[in-house]
Amino acid sequence: MLHKTRGIVFRFTKYAESSIIVTVFTFQFGLQTYIVNGVRSKSGKGKIALYQPLTLLEMVVYHKENASILRLKEVRCFHPYETVTSDFKKSTIALFLNEVINKAIKEQTHAHEIGEFLFDSFIILDQLQNNIENFHLIFLMKLSRLLGFGPSQTSEILTPFFKDDKEELILQELLSADYDFILSMNQIQRRNLLDVLLRFYTSHIDGFGEVKSTAVVRELIN
Repeated sequence: MLHKTRGIVFRFTKYAESSIIVTVFTFQFGLQTYIVNGVRSKSGKGKIALYQPLTLLEMVVYHKENASILRLKEVRCFHPYETVTSDFKKSTIALFLNEVINKAIKEQTHAHEIGEFLFDSFIILDQLQNNIENFHLIFLMKLSRLLGFGPSQTSEILTPFFKDDKEELILQELLSADYDFILSMNQIQRRNLLDVLLRFYTSHIDGFGEVKSTAVVRELIN
C-alpha cells in the first residue's frame, strides 16, 4: 500500500553492485529500511545525494507491516541544506548528532513528534548564524524528553560527586534553553557538560555505548 510521509535519513550501506540499503526515520512509521536500486550506477549519478545522512525527505513509500525491507516510489529533498554541509562547525555538529540519533532512537512510538523535532532542529541548525557552539547540548536535552527520560532538575543528571557550582548553574539554564538562547560558558565547561549529558544518555539507553565523534566535536566547538 502506498503512503506519503516525511523522513530523515539515518544511514545507508552499499548493496550489490549499484544499490543501497537506506534507514530512514519516517513520521508515519518510525524507523524503516528501504532498498534503492541503481543509485550507484552511471545512470543513477547524483541520486545518491538524496540518501546522505540527515537529508530531509518527502517520500511516497510502499508499506507492509512486519516487512524487513521496503521500497520507495517517489523521493524528493524537503529542505536542501545551505550551510550544514559547507560550514565546518555545523557539519561537525551534524556528524556528532547523526551518530547520537542512530544510537538513541530505536522505538516507533511518538514517531511524528520525533520526526518533527528532527526536521525543525536541523533546519534551525542550517539557518543559525550565532550560538552554534551550544547547539548540540541543547539538542541532547530536548531529545531526552522526547525519548522519555528528560530531566526536570539538575539532580537527575548530575552524579553525587559533581562539585562545580558554575557548571551546575549552566546546566540549570540548559534544562529550558531553546536553540537561540545564549549560554555563557568556556570551552572546558562545554566539554564537561557534554560528558555529563552523554553519561546521562548511557545510563538510560541500553547499548548506547561510546559516541566516536565526541572527540572531534570537543575540539572544534570552542
